[in-house]
Amino acid sequence: MALTAIRILGIDPGLRVTGYGLIEQQGARLTFVGCGSIKTRADRPLAVRLAEIHRGLIALIEAQRPDEAAIEETFVNRDPQSALKLGQARGVALAAPALLGLPVVEYAANVVKKTIVGVGHAEKGQVAMMVRMLLPTAPATSADAADALALAITHAQHRGLKARGAA
Repeated sequence: MALTAIRILGIDPGLRVTGYGLIEQQGARLTFVGCGSIKTRADRPLAVRLAEIHRGLIALIEAQRPDEAAIEETFVNRDPQSALKLGQARGVALAAPALLGLPVVEYAANVVKKTIVGVGHAEKGQVAMMVRMLLPTAPATSADAADALALAITHAQHRGLKARGAA
């Protein structure tokens, strides 16, 4: 019996830049599909920027047809205004795949780092380097796209563990 490929979308939410990464998982094998970012301009109204993120994610999901999505949980920010804006962008990033019927799973940043690097307090550069090692066909990407790919890889690993545990 052939294993079914599962397409996973990782989303690293941000108001200025929302990174995305797509991989396919077939058994233990991971394949790079694509990555990039949705950028908004700081001089535009907040509602317009949130709508741009939403439209960008919806178009991406409709074009790439992922089966599941993974998104980073919010971390506490010292600046309440920044935290609020990130939370709004994150809400859009959670809602877009959910509105299209995708299951959405959230992962804490330290879980992603521990899964990818083996250390829960790894630096961003270490995460990006390990993403390139795990997905050698992935281009050298922006930090946001690398983080999104790390989320997708984390979800692939964790969903695999859950499936093996259920068997």
